Amino acid sequence: MGQRIEHRGVVESIVKNQVFVLVERKTACSECHAKGLCGEQGSERRIRVVVSDATVFAVGDKVVVSLESTKMGFSAIIWAYLFPLCILLAVLFTTHALGFNDGVAALSAIAATVLYYVLLWFIRRYFDRKIKFTIIKE
Repeated sequence: MGQRIEHRGVVESIVKNQVFVLVERKTACSECHAKGLCGEQGSERRIRVVVSDATVFAVGDKVVVSLESTKMGFSAIIWAYLFPLCILLAVLFTTHALGFNDGVAALSAIAATVLYYVLLWFIRRYFDRKIKFTIIKE
């Protein structure tokens, strides 16, 4: 198993068995070899962590949210960025090769990519089981 990916944050809210953590993004994650791919720009983001006992945490607690291995992180990058790019390019070049004009080819490629993201949204429970965050108090 690879190294852990950790983020420090503050508990923002708790809903049932879910803890929402506000994590400050680092613009230059120097220790991460995937920093250019993961989209870690900006100042803050919200991470949802499913826990068995949410009563352990309180709003305002400082916590560490971690992803068990970099393999899970790379899997997320592939599903979120690489596959849609391949779909976009494949549909674009295929429709263009079939003789459609550039506008139709571009709209078809965008529509196929949107359809891919809609499909991902419908199977998000699969990713909830595959990509698990853990949370501990600091």
